Amino acid sequence: MKKLLLFVLLITPLSLFAKPKNYGSVLVVEVTSIYDADTFRVNINDWPSLIGENVRIRVNGVDAPEIRGKCDSEKKGARLAKQFTVGKLRNAKTIELRNMQRGKYFRILADVYVDGKNLTELLITAKLARPYDGGKRKGWCDNSSPVN
Repeated sequence: MKKLLLFVLLITPLSLFAKPKNYGSVLVVEVTSIYDADTFRVNINDWPSLIGENVRIRVNGVDAPEIRGKCDSEKKGARLAKQFTVGKLRNAKTIELRNMQRGKYFRILADVYVDGKNLTELLITAKLARPYDGGKRKGWCDNSSPVN
């Protein structure tokens, strides 16, 4: 029993620092829908339809205003940011998902590249979103929001 307890105590810290599994990169065949600036659905070629059709994607490293925001300025910012993302995705020659992982809500979290450009950086540079590291999100309803 003591050996088992010692083993568990030794292994536990290792699991705390384990990185999430990275599933590589894929090219998107079709964008099926766009919910907001950082969440959309795609079809992925060469994946079985069970897991490759209508897949929910969350753009890594960015926090955009929510469509169902808490105030009018957040909702307005969400519409502007979504229009930006729609334009980029619909007009793209290539869309690549890199560094894919499973995120919260079982979505695929990925670095999204549109014609070779990082969508996260494009949204932030356009002041339609802000960097996000996975921690607690800031609100969009005060004057410090980039979209106000």
